[in-house]
Amino acid sequence: MDRYDTVYRGGTGEYIEKRSRFIGQVYPVASEEEAFAYLEEIKKKYWDARHHCWAYIIGRNPASERMSDDGEPAGTAGKPILEVIRGKGITNVLVAVTRYFGGTLLGTGGLVRSYTAASAEALSHSVIITRIFGFRVDIHTDYAGLGKIQYLIAQRGLYIQDTVYTDRVVISVLVPEEEERAFSKEVQEGTNGQAVMEKKGDCWFAQTENGIQIWNE
Repeated sequence: MDRYDTVYRGGTGEYIEKRSRFIGQVYPVASEEEAFAYLEEIKKKYWDARHHCWAYIIGRNPASERMSDDGEPAGTAGKPILEVIRGKGITNVLVAVTRYFGGTLLGTGGLVRSYTAASAEALSHSVIITRIFGFRVDIHTDYAGLGKIQYLIAQRGLYIQDTVYTDRVVISVLVPEEEERAFSKEVQEGTNGQAVMEKKGDCWFAQTENGIQIWNE
């Protein structure tokens, strides 16, 4: 099963502890260079803040993980942020937390709690999607087999991209890689071998707030 959870749209969130203000920000990133570019933007935007702590996870099998306490006591900022990302089970994401000092020392426990809370709050305002690897498939059928194919598609919750009606019907559908063989067998059996499935290429796809999105990577 080749699929993973990631951030589609980043969000922001704040947490205040004894007048220290923690501003969490989430960004979808595909490379370390992209992550560092966002960090530079954050430092310029919040130029008067004392700390800009962060963590990211990029890639899979294995993933690349990095974090920074940016002057906070070791283990009180970057690690808590990273643990929040891990807990969400997501990758290709940068979470940064900017701190404005409120005049009162928070101690190790207070810092860990605050950086954890700000990260979680920012992620709660982000949009997380599941990206799935699969195939674009065209199903060619006569009208007699259309109802059965539509039923099979609905049963598996597959995404229909387009349907063209002429003397025959062509249904363009996105099929996860792990379901392709079983689905093909069901279509053949359900139409007594009359339907033809044609692979049009592989892709990544996901259900998003803007509908189905496709990535050719």
